[in-house]
Amino acid sequence: MPSWRPDWTALPAPLAEFWTERHLCSLGTLDRDGAPHLIPVGATIDPENACAWIITRRGSQKVRNVERDARVAVNQVDGGRWSTLVGTAEVLADDASVARACERYAARYRTPQPNPERVALRITVTRILGSTLVLPQD
Repeated sequence: MPSWRPDWTALPAPLAEFWTERHLCSLGTLDRDGAPHLIPVGATIDPENACAWIITRRGSQKVRNVERDARVAVNQVDGGRWSTLVGTAEVLADDASVARACERYAARYRTPQPNPERVALRITVTRILGSTLVLPQD
């Protein structure tokens, strides 16, 4: 299985394209007892800011999990193509971060409805896994 350490200035084209196509993703966080918590999300990469983004509601289970244990994985699959972003997340509520996350979400999915409870999960990606269809083999 190909693995890649992010160099946001040199994303392989198939990987960058895959993460801009419209695909629902799964976010994995850890519950209080250490059990996996997997949920569907819209996730986006942001090479300009060297991160990935997820928008969500303040107080959601994923937010509580990230506040307790920042380790996350975000996966998407389309037939034989798949990719997983592995890293740590932080919950950001400042206007600039939420606006950037919403901007990236709108570019990939659709403009999100206003939500006064919205926060952004900013993911620092430490490793990217993927099929050979999206990541070149070393």
